Amino acid sequence: MLLRLANLSLLLLYPVAWFAPLLRAGIDLPLFGLTEISVISGLQALWDTDVALALLVTFLAVFAPYLKTIGLALIQFGLMRRKVLPALDILGKLAMADIFLIALYIVVVKGIGLATVQTAWGLYLFTGCVLASILFSHLTAKR
Repeated sequence: MLLRLANLSLLLLYPVAWFAPLLRAGIDLPLFGLTEISVISGLQALWDTDVALALLVTFLAVFAPYLKTIGLALIQFGLMRRKVLPALDILGKLAMADIFLIALYIVVVKGIGLATVQTAWGLYLFTGCVLASILFSHLTAKR
């Protein structure tokens, strides 16, 4: 029962993580403040510049983790067959790809040295949600 509740809590935590600041970025000058970037604000900016990348990131950051959580809940409540677990595991791992993209962005921007990039609490929340989802899937498979 506790595992079910923990998994269902992700249905509330993911949307919070999507709107929470992932990072703060700005020009390395004292007069300019840092702009907070969330999954949603990043997606909004991507839709204006690169639709293909926006579709990929939307799938990786929004649909993959949420569909995995819903699918896992259906299995936990006996409404879906356990045979689907391997496919759900793949969805969880795809969500980790989005975290990799964010980390890569931070490394590239910091390497250039013209801008300041700081990680924010939303990145840790989103990462924690994805890792928790992978753990919940593993524990569900063991039962």
